[in-house]
Amino acid sequence: MSTKVTLVGGPTAVLDLAGLRIITDPTFDPPQVYHHPIAGDVVKTTGPAFTPEELGTIDIALASHEHIDNLDMAGREFLNTVPHVFTTTEVADQFGDNVTGLTEYTSQSVPLPHGGELTVTAVPAKHGPEGTWQALGPVIGFMLTGPGMPSVYVSGDNSQVEVISEIAEKFGPVDIAVLFVGGAKFDVIAEGSYITLSNERALEAAKILGAKKVIAVHEDSWQHFSQNASEIRDLFEDDGLGDIIVALKPGESVELGI
Repeated sequence: MSTKVTLVGGPTAVLDLAGLRIITDPTFDPPQVYHHPIAGDVVKTTGPAFTPEELGTIDIALASHEHIDNLDMAGREFLNTVPHVFTTTEVADQFGDNVTGLTEYTSQSVPLPHGGELTVTAVPAKHGPEGTWQALGPVIGFMLTGPGMPSVYVSGDNSQVEVISEIAEKFGPVDIAVLFVGGAKFDVIAEGSYITLSNERALEAAKILGAKKVIAVHEDSWQHFSQNASEIRDLFEDDGLGDIIVALKPGESVELGI
């Protein structure tokens, strides 16, 4: 059974995995400028490649946190239509019974269509360096595991390699790593430090995780992303790992063969 990945844009991708359709950090707003109390103006430059209606049925949504570039206004509405949503407890408190809040290393299960269960485990994520991630608020990543399916790590907005090492010790090696990259940063936050993985840190993370495939998301459609898909593809190829990196443009899909 192969896994299919479709990039909607920004942090939003759809995984067709073990008979389920899983979306990461839904963002469906059109281009616009938002205001964040710490970051200031946050500029979305490009809308999603697909509307929710064009995507069709989604079984599970993984919402790593509620910043506007990870869960926008249309994304919040979208969560109400998904049977199983997993997110932080802070976000879950704002929604109905279909939305479950998870703390680090707690799990919930969803039945697989062909028998068995998909286990969703929340894992740590640090949204910036020490002192910054605490101020920016709680973020989680996710591990997806189950019988007869590849293991999948979804990083959320984690920027710290030591977090990757901790996850690798508990779950590695992983088959598929969905990494939120793009080197997101703002001049007014931690003197312009990265608040997501840079491409270089993503390469290091891929090696630590022993990933068979790396799906790069969160590197398009927003002004504060400092790196792009072409750059991460070149970086992995120069390091001899061009066969594991998947860096799609919004609207593109790929079958992973895993």
